[in-house]
Amino acid sequence: MAFDVARIRGLFPALGDGWIHFDGPAGMLVPEQVASAVSTAMRAPVSGPGGAFPASQRAESIVTAARRAVADLTGTDPAGVVLGPSASVLLRRLVDAMSEGWQLGDEIVVSRLDEQANLIPWQHAAKRVGAVVRWGEIDIETCELPAWQYESLVTARTKAVAITAASGSVGTRPDVPTVVEFAKRVGAIVVVDASYAAPFVPLDQPELGADVIVVSAQAWGGPAVGALAFRDPEMLERLPSAALEPGVRGPARLELGPHAYPLLAGLVASIDYLAGLDDAASGSRRERLVTSLGSAKSYHAGLLAQLTTELRALPHVTVIGDAMRRIPALGFAVAGKKAPEVAEYLASQGLCAFADDGTSGVFAALGVGEVGGAVRIGLAHYSNVFEVNQLIRVLEELR
Repeated sequence: MAFDVARIRGLFPALGDGWIHFDGPAGMLVPEQVASAVSTAMRAPVSGPGGAFPASQRAESIVTAARRAVADLTGTDPAGVVLGPSASVLLRRLVDAMSEGWQLGDEIVVSRLDEQANLIPWQHAAKRVGAVVRWGEIDIETCELPAWQYESLVTARTKAVAITAASGSVGTRPDVPTVVEFAKRVGAIVVVDASYAAPFVPLDQPELGADVIVVSAQAWGGPAVGALAFRDPEMLERLPSAALEPGVRGPARLELGPHAYPLLAGLVASIDYLAGLDDAASGSRRERLVTSLGSAKSYHAGLLAQLTTELRALPHVTVIGDAMRRIPALGFAVAGKKAPEVAEYLASQGLCAFADDGTSGVFAALGVGEVGGAVRIGLAHYSNVFEVNQLIRVLEELR
């Protein structure tokens, strides 16, 4: 495999700011080809779809290309790809549409491992119709989300199961196929938030088994665009439409208002960027994505192993969680220091990281708020050994 991190770093003009970026969980930096695609599309005449003139046809071609790119990324059918301004917005639309048929006493299963974007919409919908929310719990020592518990969590009343493909807080990658297997026994719909997983592991809808896969392009350095990828495009016809125009079919049923065409052009460029992470990758875009993301997975596994080993060697640092399968994201706490204090010190040394007060999400479930919160860090495609060594050196000095 040919994951050349030096070559990849050359694709990111923003790295010239001199900072070391461990802020990947909030979204990676933007590669030049994505910025160029957006600016080029903004300079070109682009109109609304449906016209017989070039500017309108250009709009339609951009949307078609974006659906195909997301389908290649997720291993789904372009006819089942819904595009929108963010994964959070699209999740809300999806849940609102699905919940119109729910009744008092129906059940929804969510997990403590998920981020708020894949929790709040389900909780609000359940409260509105009187449905019951059931929780998949995480192991507080390892931060694993045991799949066996879903055998009893999922019942005949379960309408939907929402689960993440990877945690952006502690990195855990749960056993989604097994969870899906339990859900399918009762006919529940499974929605997988793959926003954090997509930049690091090949996504394969048939392997995951999910009914809907959710992705956010910002996670891998794309523009502010989200997408829903449906296993069965016909499912869209069975959901209430959120569109402004009556009678629309297909993905447009969950797409509200005109698309941001330049951003969709950037979305296509960002998925092409992912397909080129391994410069030895060949074949179709789907094949190149599988190869490149496989290379990224191997590269980051080694870098993450070095990072976690050296962090655990620091007596005053506690790494949160120890999942077997994970993406390169983690949280840690420093003895005697609150998370904002640590994050500010890192910033003073030229390192970007976020503090989490531990009052919501995964860290709240782990009780991290009681010890002053946690610092969230994540590796990106452009992260290297030098940057990991710098983080360790800075934390060694923080006593």
